Amino acid sequence: MLLINQFFLLTNEVDIIENSLLEEYGQEIFDLLLTDHSVTQYKNDGQTHHIFWATHDYEHLGEGYSFYDEIKAERITGEHSDVIMPRVMKKKAVQNKRVKKMAEVFTPSWVCNIMVNNIDEKFFGRRDAFNRETGEERRTWETVREKIAIPEGKTWEEYIKLRWMEITCGEAPFMTSRYDTTTGRRIKLEDRIGFLDRKLRIVNENTDNLKDWMDAAVTAYQTSKAYEWQGDNLLLARESLLYTFIDNYEFKFGERPDREHVKEIAFIISWNVWQMDGLKGVIPNSCHDVETRNLYGEVERTPCPGCKTKNIHKHNGIPVLLKVFSSGNTYPYHLLYNKNE
Repeated sequence: MLLINQFFLLTNEVDIIENSLLEEYGQEIFDLLLTDHSVTQYKNDGQTHHIFWATHDYEHLGEGYSFYDEIKAERITGEHSDVIMPRVMKKKAVQNKRVKKMAEVFTPSWVCNIMVNNIDEKFFGRRDAFNRETGEERRTWETVREKIAIPEGKTWEEYIKLRWMEITCGEAPFMTSRYDTTTGRRIKLEDRIGFLDRKLRIVNENTDNLKDWMDAAVTAYQTSKAYEWQGDNLLLARESLLYTFIDNYEFKFGERPDREHVKEIAFIISWNVWQMDGLKGVIPNSCHDVETRNLYGEVERTPCPGCKTKNIHKHNGIPVLLKVFSSGNTYPYHLLYNKNE
């Protein structure tokens, strides 16, 4: 009982402790949150490849922490369990460095709320479907406590099937707001404002049994996507999304989800929240020069065609694959863009 109570507390903390995640749900689920399916399929070498650090911030820790090193469980658990932490818990100097090098600026929850309300207005015909913006510059909100009213002619199932994608997501505050990424303030489940938070609230209010709830929750996760450049942020986002599932399951059923249910959601997250250079549609820094030999046998190098022309369809880096869960098929991210643009 003590272990369970400690676990309940840890799921509500701002910083998810990797040791607790590994202990409670095991290596398989932990490794899913580290998996990069695009790189794994591209290399096709019989190994499961992980997301990589894509930052120099951890190189002082030694082997396994360099820019291009894949993030391994043993590097962030055990005595290394405090290596990865949310931006708000990082030292100020590290925060400033990431702002300068990667333009890493996180969005306050109140801004996320206003923006998500703006988009929800199109579906609901009103911007206060989930909450009413209050205070100076609408920096606070009052949550609607009654069951969310679905507009006439629409269904709650249509809402959870809406496709959302958070670009350059950082710790994914537009998807789920377990905490304010700029202040570290914890946000109660009922007051969360992310677009996945809202979908899961709709699921909680409109299902009566575990099967229906799980089916709807799976749909909500399958239609919610995000990408991020830096590996540490990406893992934090994935962890937060997994614990958002756990939080809602506990709220609905009064107990923790079993390992199989958690594994199903972790698998979806591992596909739907991916590592990518958003301008190129490929794994960060994977584009390369093309080598050819001229008539004299000399090696000549030409830049990646996509980098040279800024055409997202011509990059020669490792393509990011998106998964269609209904069919099991995958397709390259760049196909989302019109080739004539």
